[in-house]
Amino acid sequence: MRHSRVHAAALTLGALLVLAPVGVTPDGCGDLTGGRLCVEGPVGAKGTFTTRYVRHDTAVPSAVQLGYQRKDARITAFPGWFDTLRTKEGSTAGAGTLDTAPGECVRGLIHHNGRDYVTEWLCSDG
Repeated sequence: MRHSRVHAAALTLGALLVLAPVGVTPDGCGDLTGGRLCVEGPVGAKGTFTTRYVRHDTAVPSAVQLGYQRKDARITAFPGWFDTLRTKEGSTAGAGTLDTAPGECVRGLIHHNGRDYVTEWLCSDG
């Protein structure tokens, strides 16, 4: 009987190790095939928001348009764009000032080669 319990415990532990995530994507970020897109800023207040894109392949520069999108309990707003920028050594960032309210959410946007990609929503606590 003891052997069965030890074996069951080992299988359970092994399953947890197999299912555990390798790396956790930070809040406000989204992992893309070619890199990671993140938005940072004081959601629920006025301040500087930054959308940052870091490519896995740093050798090939590319032009990307970076921006943000906001939502609250009532609406999801149209995208706002910071700028079109070229990656340098695999990364680039666009920033601007937003005045966000408590209960609001913001996500980062990137437009590249005719397609849009987004991060997860980053929301205020209020």
